[in-house]
Amino acid sequence: MEDDIPSVDDLFPDDDFLPSKPSTESIPEPDVENDDIESLMAVEQALPEPEILPADAEFMGEKGGVVTGRGRMEAAFGTGDGDETATAQVAQVSSEVQTGTIFHQVYRPWRGELNSRWVRNWAILRYHIYGLFSKGHKPWPVMTKLVLFGVLITSIGDLLMLTVGAATGVEAIERLAGISRGNLYGHVLSFWFRNACTYPIVTALIIGGMISEDRRNGTSALYFSRPINRRDYAAMKFLSVAIILSVVVLFTLSAYYLGAILVGGEGWSYVMDTGLLFLGAFAAGTLLVFTYTSIGLALSSVSSGKFFPAVAFIGLILGTKMVAFLIWALFDSSAIYLISPYDNLAHVGQWMLGLNHTYEHPASWSLVMLITMNAVSLYILSARVSSLEVTRE
Repeated sequence: MEDDIPSVDDLFPDDDFLPSKPSTESIPEPDVENDDIESLMAVEQALPEPEILPADAEFMGEKGGVVTGRGRMEAAFGTGDGDETATAQVAQVSSEVQTGTIFHQVYRPWRGELNSRWVRNWAILRYHIYGLFSKGHKPWPVMTKLVLFGVLITSIGDLLMLTVGAATGVEAIERLAGISRGNLYGHVLSFWFRNACTYPIVTALIIGGMISEDRRNGTSALYFSRPINRRDYAAMKFLSVAIILSVVVLFTLSAYYLGAILVGGEGWSYVMDTGLLFLGAFAAGTLLVFTYTSIGLALSSVSSGKFFPAVAFIGLILGTKMVAFLIWALFDSSAIYLISPYDNLAHVGQWMLGLNHTYEHPASWSLVMLITMNAVSLYILSARVSSLEVTRE
């Protein structure tokens, strides 16, 4: 029986799959003619040799270092893909750089003649006063101007009543609005309606941004960069507020007194009889203007906005009045009115005009408290003005 197992030759019929023996014959090289070799050598000679840049010095003090305007920028953690050949341009030739224009500024001192000290102070005063009715000065809000005009008309209402009484011949009207101790006192220091609403509101509207705006907007740097000292600055601010309040309080009081004399056709004897009363009311009004101005500017100097000084002033004048009234009603002691600027002014005004006092404590106490309040307010004002900035950052 024949063996049916296939042999190796049957599995691999072709000789291509069998491992071939290594050949000892050399591979023939291509035959290159002499002309081709000479042409290749000519091309190699025509190509420019690569420019080798001199190595940069690792340190500035290395001997032989050449400044080429280029430096190697090495990465701390490189991937190796071209990091070793990266360079950065750190300098350029001046002819290749596009430069901008440098402006040369020279500050020269003022060689001319300055105006006098009072002319410079007048510029500050005029800026605030003229702004109420003229352009080019302090831009007062329209609401402030309307309130001032309304208060001015209201303050001369007594003179209008006198005119109506003289024209109609009604003695009751003349007696009600005529010159007397009570009417002169009421024109300046009456709690309702004049001193409770109009004077505090007017003062609050004026002092709201008088100094606080200079602190917030840096206008103080503009003031003090000129030859203006802080004392003159504070004095002109104080005088600006005092003049506006004086127009509302003292001017209307004088118009009321002189108008009553002209309307009634009074003579010199009448002036001699009522002149001292008018001077007492004028002195009380002056004290009111000074006190309200000092307190208002002190509040304006500690703030950087308009709202806080205005609200704080009204709250101080009317709030202390209400608190003192409630405490007096509970404990029946008028000494608590010493905390109220309005009551101190009213008490001193009653003493100046010779009216019956509505307070049990002496008038000298109220006068001392007024002096103390004004002294504290002026100290706060001077301290805050001295801290105003000279340069704007």
